[in-house]
Amino acid sequence: MIMCPMPRTILVVDDDPHIRQLLVFALDKAGLGAVEAADGETALVLVAARSPDMVVLDINMPRMDGLETCRRLRAESDIPILFLSSRDDEIDRVLGIELGADDYVVKPFSPREVVARVMAILRRTAADPPALDQNRDLAHGRLCLDLEGWRALWDVTPVSLTVTEFQLLRLLASVPTKVFSRDAIIDRLHGPGFAVTDRTIDSHIRNLRAKFFAVGGGDLIETRAGIGYRLGACAGASSAP
Repeated sequence: MIMCPMPRTILVVDDDPHIRQLLVFALDKAGLGAVEAADGETALVLVAARSPDMVVLDINMPRMDGLETCRRLRAESDIPILFLSSRDDEIDRVLGIELGADDYVVKPFSPREVVARVMAILRRTAADPPALDQNRDLAHGRLCLDLEGWRALWDVTPVSLTVTEFQLLRLLASVPTKVFSRDAIIDRLHGPGFAVTDRTIDSHIRNLRAKFFAVGGGDLIETRAGIGYRLGACAGASSAP
């Protein structure tokens, strides 16, 4: 199992104590610290008190489910979120991505798969991530990406993005004339063979469009029917997201 090169703390949120223990054990073996919560309300308290580096969050829980927990977390921070969901939760998974989750794993799952996805997300949040090019900034039209600071700007207005949203936009901006297929986006963000669906990528794209539309960036991303996506003109068109 791949070991984490630096200490990180993962908050595992699930109402099933067996699943929590399984994941805490797997994360510990990978060199990751872990804390547990049995419901969303406790999770919010622990995030405020312990400032974990990431949250592994079950969707179906009593008291406060994962979707509401994600919504409240996203209102306050950009902490990475990995959803755990059952096979019949496809609508909830898509909604979770639209709320700002970075990825999801379907139950029943392999603990090794969860750890691998956690590691992949943590690599993307590293303080000095590997750049797609050697520039500190990527600029196109009114869009500017501060690669070292992990900030997105439309003119001078900051736009709050999740880790995955930033990485996706960074990929498109790295070659603004190229149309990226959904498979190519998945391979570049996660690695070949990673189990992310086309609908997940589409949800991230919708999130990006909505966030930039709110600040005047309705032409952020172009869709090429049957092919994929590429960066738009970023000139400030007001078309709907």
